[in-house]
Amino acid sequence: MLSPKSTEIVRATLPAVGGAIGEITPLFYARLFAAHPRLARDLFNRGNQASGAQQQALAGAVAAFATALVEHPHVRPDAMLSRIAHKHASLGVGREQYPVVQEHLFAAIAEVLGDAVTPEVAAAWDEVYWLMANALIALEARLYEEAGALHGATWRSCHVLARRQETADVVTFLVRPDGGRPVPAARPGQYVSVQVTLADGARQIRQYSLSGHPEGALQFSVKRVAGDPAGEVSNHLHDHIAVGDTLLVSHPFGDVVLDDGDGPLVLASAGIGCTPMTAMLSHLAATGSTRRVVAVHADHSEATHAFRAELWQLTGKLPDASAHVWYEHPEGPWPAERTGHADLTRLDIPAGATAYLCGPLPFLRAARAQLLAADVAPAGIHYEVFGPDLWRGAEG
Repeated sequence: MLSPKSTEIVRATLPAVGGAIGEITPLFYARLFAAHPRLARDLFNRGNQASGAQQQALAGAVAAFATALVEHPHVRPDAMLSRIAHKHASLGVGREQYPVVQEHLFAAIAEVLGDAVTPEVAAAWDEVYWLMANALIALEARLYEEAGALHGATWRSCHVLARRQETADVVTFLVRPDGGRPVPAARPGQYVSVQVTLADGARQIRQYSLSGHPEGALQFSVKRVAGDPAGEVSNHLHDHIAVGDTLLVSHPFGDVVLDDGDGPLVLASAGIGCTPMTAMLSHLAATGSTRRVVAVHADHSEATHAFRAELWQLTGKLPDASAHVWYEHPEGPWPAERTGHADLTRLDIPAGATAYLCGPLPFLRAARAQLLAADVAPAGIHYEVFGPDLWRGAEG
């Protein structure tokens, strides 16, 4: 917890720092990458940097952590820290990188706020930073230990066993570690990082949810990201990776995982958000689960719905499961009440359900609101969002 003196200083200066965070974070990244260009090429997502999404996520994390410290001084925001730690571990982040971040972040704060950053203010915010950093370092060390890897050694050279086209823009890869190394254990809902070397020599990393649990392999699915800029890694994987090729793949990480209880479940997804839900359904079917399961998916059309057949097959194997699908633009006869956006208010949500959500932010917000209206407890609603998490505070 923050010291009493720092708590008062942070509380007093939080509006100024929070109000300027949109200026601070771009300047921080500019300083960081000027001093350490390798980080921009080989660690940070260049697409998220270009769009500003990474800056927004950092701003949200710092502001949320500082706010939590002053408003709830005896409660550490473990849910937020766990999510960040899992992402860092999947990238191989180590403790030696935290002083580097501190140096350039505080230089950016001082440049933007000027004389308002007195030595006392700087010391108070330094205390905030190291409370957060040391908590993350400890969590990440534990994750590395559980994975049996030192930081930076989380990567495994993997052989591509199979490649399967799910839709026109979604492909599934099955990979196995080279050299006879065992396939790492994974929990339903987790993801792996995949590192590729692009044409300009940059080594870029992206995370992809595991979409099943085949024997003796890891299975992840990749949606081609179109647009401007297009997804560098997704397009590279679609266009250049074939059976027999080698990929660098991390140990599975991720804190949004299927619980081991026997209570009812709601698994709701949109678009490529179906991947972790497919893994969860596959696990439930493989273990003979008798849990009540309400599976919900929303997509553009039948043609864009990856794992469409698996949704019906897997829920059909479960004795108390149902599947509910909405298409914005169905290609054939389709119920009018299931056309458009998913509407969970139309469903019988079981009492005491635990919900897992994955998809675009508008879908997550709408689904969460509908579940809350159905009396699902806020603590029982978990979400996974692809890319930087810009939904800080939405779980409360």
